[in-house]
Order: sequence, then structure tokens, then C-alpha cells
Amino acid sequence: MSTDTQAIKDWLKQHQISEVEVLVPDMTGNARGKFIPAHQFLDMGEPRLPESIMVQSVTGEYCDEHWDLVEPTDADMILKPDPGTMRVVPWAREPTAQIIHDCYTMDGSLHPLSTRNVLRKVLDLYQAAGLRPVVAPEVEFYLVSRNTDPDNVLAPPKGRSGRAETSRMSYSMDAVSEFEDFVEDMYDFAEAQELRVDTLIHENGAAQMEINFLHGDPMDLADQVFTFKRTVRETAHKHGVYATFMAKPMQAEPGSALHIHQSLESLETGRNIFVDEQGEHTEAFLSYIAGLQHYTPELIALYAPNVNSYRRLAPDISAPINLNWGLDNRTTAFRVPQSGPAATRVENRFPGADANPYLAMAATLASGYLGMQRKLTPTRPHQGTANEDEVEVARTLEEGLRNLGDSPEVEEVFGALFLKAYAAVKLDEFEEFNRVISSWEREHLLLQV
Repeated sequence: MSTDTQAIKDWLKQHQISEVEVLVPDMTGNARGKFIPAHQFLDMGEPRLPESIMVQSVTGEYCDEHWDLVEPTDADMILKPDPGTMRVVPWAREPTAQIIHDCYTMDGSLHPLSTRNVLRKVLDLYQAAGLRPVVAPEVEFYLVSRNTDPDNVLAPPKGRSGRAETSRMSYSMDAVSEFEDFVEDMYDFAEAQELRVDTLIHENGAAQMEINFLHGDPMDLADQVFTFKRTVRETAHKHGVYATFMAKPMQAEPGSALHIHQSLESLETGRNIFVDEQGEHTEAFLSYIAGLQHYTPELIALYAPNVNSYRRLAPDISAPINLNWGLDNRTTAFRVPQSGPAATRVENRFPGADANPYLAMAATLASGYLGMQRKLTPTRPHQGTANEDEVEVARTLEEGLRNLGDSPEVEEVFGALFLKAYAAVKLDEFEEFNRVISSWEREHLLLQV
């Protein structure tokens, strides 16, 4: 019995687990998998899932190029559990475990369509370069009233006062207290799963929250964000409301982001390579930012993966629309927060809360890596309000996908098959959305064109 297998067996026994959730993050960042009784999980060997789940859209449809991307026989993937992701499921009725699994082809290779494997490839590049990325995500989300009719607009729920929010309550302590029961249960669930959540604030939108994670390893943090999103949705259900990570769920409210703070440490010295011994920004730091500027237009579809995502990335909304960077400037796409030298980092403000955390982290880290490899030079730090400058990124999912994989170096990092599959899945979603006639069209075009 391998060390990992023994560790899993001991953990399941210690927690008296009766059922195991075998989880795989799909292309959208949602959980696919199966429930297996604990005793069968230990005896059955490596579980399997059809690889076709990797090319399903957010609507559950298979893309048109389905059989060009996976085996026409709908072959299985081999799943191998990652012991570092073992967590209890605190909302389950019976003692239940959740374990994230890695996906392999039948010949034992890492499956190229697994988003977790895509991030692993990027982290391996840093390992080979003697570097360790450190990230800290910030995740925004809304609480909304239960809405079972998709034709109805979303609305903030009533808090403990019996009233719904109607005004901007950014950083309000009392506004958070309106949902105290939800917040307490969310923290209890997070603690039970050993999620390293830090501060919670009330964001600018009505019933909009932001949770910050403690900094650490990108794969571990991607796993935590993946788990956290499930946790928040389950907590909300418990309290009779919905939690949504849509990038722009309500017309009159700001969007929700997945901001990613990032820095790099030397494996040899443990020092932050973004600053020198005098505390000044290094060439590596500047090239890293230049990589973010250069490759974001090509990778924007990984930060903004849904048709709704681009409603957030629009002028006059508190989200980036161009490639500026700045020192402690929240209007720029790439913000360098004011900090001590050891904590020098850059915050990528492009990713939406709806992004797959594995792909968002892979995209931002790959951009910085390629910037350093090519010794790119950034623009000068932006002074003033960047939102007044021109839009420099795609405004629709279809436009963003046209740019995906434009350069050979990005294709080499992410893999040609993965980029083709991602574009195929998301283009199908775009075309399906594009067939829907909106109320705006009926109101303004029905009798006037």
C-alpha cells in the first residue's frame, strides 16, 4: 500500500467517514464526480470518469467539436486522489469526505484537458526556474433573494432587520451584521474544511461580500477557492437565499472579481525576487508586469470565461478596461499595493469571480513567467484614473476567444489541445446565448426599425 493510500485510509477512519465525494474541477471550475461509499472507495482502486465531461459547456451540452477533442469511444480518465485536498463536508447529513482528484489518461499521462493539470504545468515551469509563486486571492460574491424564474431580475435579500439594502454600504460593519447568521455559518464551514480565509468585508454592491485568503501556494489556493465557492452556495441555501459568483448579476450593481495578489520567491534564498537588497523594484518585477500587460489580451477569456463576464469589464464600472499598472492605484488593471519590501507584490484585477480559479491563476502566472523569460519592458506606472483611458481588452466572449492562443509561447505553455477545447466549449456557449432575444431588443427594436 502506497504512503498516500495509507494516509487517506487513516484519515477516513479517523473522521469516521461513511461516504466520499470524488471531485474533479471541470472547464467551468465546477465540481464533477461521483459519490462512493467509503469502504468501496478504499477497495475499488482508482476511480474513473469519462473524459467527455471536460468538454461540456456551462449548460451541460457537449461542444460541436466534441469527438475531435476526446476519444470517439468516450474513453475513461483515471482519477488519482490528492491527499492534500481531503476535507470533511460540513453541510452533509452523514460523515462525508470530499477529495479532489487529478486526471490521467489511460496510459498514465496527466490529462491535457484537466484545468488542475494546466496550472500544474505552469508551476512546474517556475520550479525549473528555481522560483516559487506566492498568491493571495480575494473573492467577491453577492447574496440575493431566492429566484426560481430566470426571467425575473435578481434582488438583494432581506437582512435581520427585515429590510433589503438600497444604498452603497462599502466596508459597513452594520451591513455585514445584517447577515450575521450566514457569516457565522460560512466561517464555521470554512474552518471545518481548513480553508485559510482571512478578512471579510462588505463590498460596494447591495449584499455584496468579499473574502480574502491568506497567501500561499497557488495550487493549494486554487483548491481552496474551488471549495469555498461550493461552501458559500451551500451556506446560502441553508439560510434560504442564493449566493452568486456571476461577474455582473445585477444591472445597477458593481461586478464581482477574483483579484489575485502574486509575488515570487527564490527557492534558494527564500527572498522575494521583486525587490533587491535596497528595497527597489527589480528587472524581474518589471518584466513580470510587462508580461501581464502583453499577454492579458490573449488570455482574457480565461479571466472572463462567460458571456456575462464582459458586462463587468466595461467603461464607468469599477473593473479594469485597459492594461495600465500603477502604484497603489485601484483604477489600474495591475496594482502594486503599498507594502514593505518583503511583501512587494502585484494584484491582477482582471479575473472575475466567475473564473475557474485554476485557469485564472495559470493565466496570470504564465503571463508573468513569459514576461520575465522574454525580458519585456512595461509602460510607465499610470498616474491618475486609468478608467478614463481607452478600452484595450475584448468586450465580448467571442472576441476574447479569437485572441486565445495567438502566440506560440502561450500555446506551448497551455497546450494546443487544451486551448482548442476551451475555445470550442466557450464558443458554443456564446452561440447559444446569442440565439436568445432579449427584452431590450423587444422594447427598442420591435416597432422602431
